[in-house]
Amino acid sequence: MNKIDPNKPLPQIHQREIIARSGFFRVERVDLEFSNGAQRQFERMAGSGRGAVMIVPFINEEEFLLVREYGAGTHSYHLGFPKGLIDPGESVLEAANRELQEEVGYAARDMHDIHSVSMAPAFFDATMNIVVAHDLYEQKLEGDEPEPLEVIRWSIKDKEALLAREDFVEARCIAALFLAEQWLRGR
Repeated sequence: MNKIDPNKPLPQIHQREIIARSGFFRVERVDLEFSNGAQRQFERMAGSGRGAVMIVPFINEEEFLLVREYGAGTHSYHLGFPKGLIDPGESVLEAANRELQEEVGYAARDMHDIHSVSMAPAFFDATMNIVVAHDLYEQKLEGDEPEPLEVIRWSIKDKEALLAREDFVEARCIAALFLAEQWLRGR
């Protein structure tokens, strides 16, 4: 088995340039030089730098809340956990509590930032913090969703049935489910 070198230097960035943009995305070209002298150009989706949050909200010790919402990328409705971008000046937990109120109509008294994940790090400059929320109470904030989100209760004991559904497919949600379950066992 190969050993990982924790002191390996990152490639040197010689130039960065936004080469395309839309209302939501920015494509950045990055000119890099690696420690062995190899030079490459990469293109990546440039993130906002603020990050995002995904919340696994437990309504009680066994059940959590999911939302059913439209995904334009797949042109379908899917089940997942509430999520959203971190607004300027917000902490991870403040953003998680705001998104929770906007998407499911609850706030949390007890929140834990349990892990950070990325999606396709070779192409996307974005991270998402997975947050577990407990001790929920009803509290609604107006969100930016184009239609009301359907809120569904699900038991952690019925995880296999959730994983078998054709509409629970987002990799970050699946990772969040396993991370939350592991966190619950360890607390």
